[in-house]
Amino acid sequence: MKLKRFLSCFLIFACLFSLSVQADRIDEDVNETVNGKIVTEYYTDDILEDSSVESVATVPVTTPPEVDAKSVILMEASTGKVLHEKDSDVVLSPASITKIMTMLLVVEALDNGKISMNDSVPTSEHAASMGGSQIWLEAGETMTVENLLKAVAVGSANDASVALAEFIAGSEEAFVAQMNNRAKELGMTNTNFVNACGLDAEGHVTSARDVAIMSKELISHNTIKQFTTIWMDSLRGGETQLVNTNKLVRYYLGATGLKTGTTDEAGFCLSATAKRDGMELIAVVMGGASSDARFNGAKALLNYGFANWKIKTPEFDESSLQPIPVIKGKSETVNIEMEPIKSELLNSSGAEEIAVQADISESVEAPVEKNEVVGTVKVMLGDKVLNEYKVYTTEKVEKINVSFLFSKLIQSLFAT
Repeated sequence: MKLKRFLSCFLIFACLFSLSVQADRIDEDVNETVNGKIVTEYYTDDILEDSSVESVATVPVTTPPEVDAKSVILMEASTGKVLHEKDSDVVLSPASITKIMTMLLVVEALDNGKISMNDSVPTSEHAASMGGSQIWLEAGETMTVENLLKAVAVGSANDASVALAEFIAGSEEAFVAQMNNRAKELGMTNTNFVNACGLDAEGHVTSARDVAIMSKELISHNTIKQFTTIWMDSLRGGETQLVNTNKLVRYYLGATGLKTGTTDEAGFCLSATAKRDGMELIAVVMGGASSDARFNGAKALLNYGFANWKIKTPEFDESSLQPIPVIKGKSETVNIEMEPIKSELLNSSGAEEIAVQADISESVEAPVEKNEVVGTVKVMLGDKVLNEYKVYTTEKVEKINVSFLFSKLIQSLFAT
């Protein structure tokens, strides 16, 4: 009995050790395989030397980090404010961070009901022919939208990206047109997509700023985070193993995604997102000199952001927005409301707390139009105005006239 128990424990330990070794070595070489399937992204050695969960400095860091890359940018997600940048508008090859836009269009198609997670997606000859990182889809093979999206987000699968593109738009070319249209809508002025997966192609370019912009839009959809935060998973009933190409998901505290990219032309690229204490940051590294440069550079940028800034939502009691009196109006009062208060990005070293000041008219004189501004609410940091919000009427109130007064008189007589 003791021998059986010992053997069982030994087998469990051996399995766990094997999984650990597999996870740590999965990206050492393009020929590394799991169950006969190549799961790496092009070629890469994305192993972080420090396997501990990354912490962040507790005091502000005054100097932005130096990152060994062609272009970088650090952006706060809710406000879109750029906290640090270096050559962020330089046009570069994006490699697989292209898939951020691909995933965005997939998620938007899910949100608007055009497709569902359970839809079965067929694989075309074209999708199956993709090189580089893939899940080895075969022509005619079907897989659900959910599993294909997982393959894109976790394993950076080119074939899965193209299969989803064809499913949504009918062809990769039509999908690429949608990608470029969406890029224009988002204000991505340095971007032109040629394919849906990020393989090197002439004219397939973007910039660090544009990558941050589309990353910001993608992470506004919480649906994607159930995929981009996966470290290890599998497809085909466990036959195809997936290990996230973004090692920060495993090693960085608060990591929410997002996408790596590596090709000969693009070098080592990464859009890394992380959230702590209600603030989400986007660190984009493009043209990194090495795998370590992109991951360590992104970590340093995120640490710099979390150490120096914080997000706070101003507190304002909207119940104080009571109806205000209307002089000479057919209604005695008019209802009011204000624009939604946004979160404020504050420097961590600031000692003063933000405050809210309301300045609303005590009354208005008829006629009153709907959406007429009757006051403001200011968000202050000391003497500085951080933001100002309009207070406006929600309805129209006409001015009293003789016929209205006569009508009121008749009503009062009959009421008595």
